[in-house]
Amino acid sequence: MTRLTRRYRFPASHRLQAASLTEAENRELYGKCNNPHGHGHNYELEVTVRGRVDGTTGMLTPVEELDRLVASVVIRDLDHRNLNCDVAAFANLVPTTENLAEVVRQRLAAAWGKAFGVSGVVLDGIRIRETRKNSVELKN
Repeated sequence: MTRLTRRYRFPASHRLQAASLTEAENRELYGKCNNPHGHGHNYELEVTVRGRVDGTTGMLTPVEELDRLVASVVIRDLDHRNLNCDVAAFANLVPTTENLAEVVRQRLAAAWGKAFGVSGVVLDGIRIRETRKNSVELKN
């Protein structure tokens, strides 16, 4: 089995604020990430796929196909957005990197069959790097 990872970047802003907590509890829990005006990150998304290398092309999959999928179901809706206000998935969900990773995984999984059909290429996992010190990885 071969794995291929592509990297994508998108800036976005957010405020970590749980509706079920008081203002004081939110400040204590999220610290500077609870800034009322929000703050931004230059997120780095890695999407890993796995499957068998095609004997004719020598490729697992044309990377342009993966790029199109990620652009259409992830980047288009997250790039330069305020996650709290502009992305419906976060209307009732705190936009932590953990939750962002799950939203991205769900979006890719929902569109996967249409993009890759029966090619045998499957989504292996994703990683979102929020800062130099913080990343979240989900494996399928």
